[in-house]
Amino acid sequence: MTANTLLRENLYPNDSQEQSLPPGGLDPERFDWQEVWYPVFYIEDLDKAKPSKFTLLERDLVIWWDRQTNAWKAFDDRCPHRLVPLSEGRIAEDGLLECPYHGWAFKSDGSCDRIPQQPEGGIAHTSKRACVASLPTAERQGMLFVYAGSPENASQVKIPIVDPLETDTGKWTLFGTFRDLPYDALTLMENVLDASHLPFTHHKSVGNRANAAPMVLEVLETNKQGFQGKWEEGPRRGKLGPQDTTFIAPSLMWHDLTSKQFGRTMTVVYATPTRKGECRMFARFPFQFNSAIPRFFIGITPRWYSHIGQNGILEDDQIFLHYQERYLEQALAKPEVDGNYAKAFYLATPADTYVSELRKWVTRYEADLFAEQRLKAPLSKTVLLDRYHSHTSKCASCSQALRNVRKIKTISKIVAAIAWTISPLIGFFFAPANLLVILLSSIPMAVAIALWLICNNLEQKFIYGQEIPLRNL
Repeated sequence: MTANTLLRENLYPNDSQEQSLPPGGLDPERFDWQEVWYPVFYIEDLDKAKPSKFTLLERDLVIWWDRQTNAWKAFDDRCPHRLVPLSEGRIAEDGLLECPYHGWAFKSDGSCDRIPQQPEGGIAHTSKRACVASLPTAERQGMLFVYAGSPENASQVKIPIVDPLETDTGKWTLFGTFRDLPYDALTLMENVLDASHLPFTHHKSVGNRANAAPMVLEVLETNKQGFQGKWEEGPRRGKLGPQDTTFIAPSLMWHDLTSKQFGRTMTVVYATPTRKGECRMFARFPFQFNSAIPRFFIGITPRWYSHIGQNGILEDDQIFLHYQERYLEQALAKPEVDGNYAKAFYLATPADTYVSELRKWVTRYEADLFAEQRLKAPLSKTVLLDRYHSHTSKCASCSQALRNVRKIKTISKIVAAIAWTISPLIGFFFAPANLLVILLSSIPMAVAIALWLICNNLEQKFIYGQEIPLRNL
């Protein structure tokens, strides 16, 4: 199978879709970021009882469940009446999306169903001006996708799924996470394509400096829809075998590795652009293990516990990437650089091949998203390491776990207070005759205090990241 065939099959897994519209529009010399499907939520993190907010390509959206069509809907997050966000509203008793300001209610197609202030017999709700713009949505591989461009094109453009997951579905073990990141989608894509940073940036988390070595990366095929690459030696100085890399423009990539030790392992990342200097990352880790033991342990690991660890890994490079793209913006503006990435970056080794190819793709197809805008002033470390607003509050598993932890903290505090109160009474009635009774009476207080301390530490992990990365400890 040729590299060109492999790349085409990743983009068009069957013949009928090959005749469809390509992602990014029909212009062969320009990639349009609007004409693409993007993941916006994991389905399990959405609540059918209330609307959710998301920003896609600077367009504020409200995501809500329409029980009449049994489907997720994406609307512009603005009521046509007074332009307030519909995401602050509710799902009414009849299942319609209701505006919080004056109670206007909207059907699944965006049309207005009712205006409570309208006189009987009025027809203002039938006007096009009373409608909300609706975007196409689709569910694939446990994720909700939204089409950002012309709605009439949506059905003809392939949804960027991970096609290997569609085969041998029962053999895959899959877990993952998401987070709102304080840097561009292209910066994220560049970072995850660059496997050479792993031993250093993620030393002691998922990497080891001892594994750093020369990397010879090869781009097998490239076009407007992405590129296919191969690392013949592979990770850990060749101990695991060759690694294939696929970039599906503009915001999906995966590394694919099959080894005798671990079976088939993939690292999948979606970079969904929200606005200049911000994106939502979806990371997925599919495995086909040679042994049933890893599958068992992954299966019993709570999702929230996995997310805590993965947040720590993301924070290994979160701060310096936030600054890196600002330094890059400054460098590109210099007269001697004149917007040339090859002059701004010193890409000196074959390990930089994928980064170089991504930047060539951006230049070749005029795909520099938000090119006319400038990044805002850098955020403080406190904001950059915030976990609550960037992940926990939007994650069904982590938000529920945080509520449970806080309940346990409260109960522990009450138990400790009660034990502290009655301990002197027990000492008064039993001392000095029965020291054992007095000691036993203090155990509940000690256990309650220990449990409070454990929960307090866990609570912080849901709210704020580790300031000093493991590599620097």
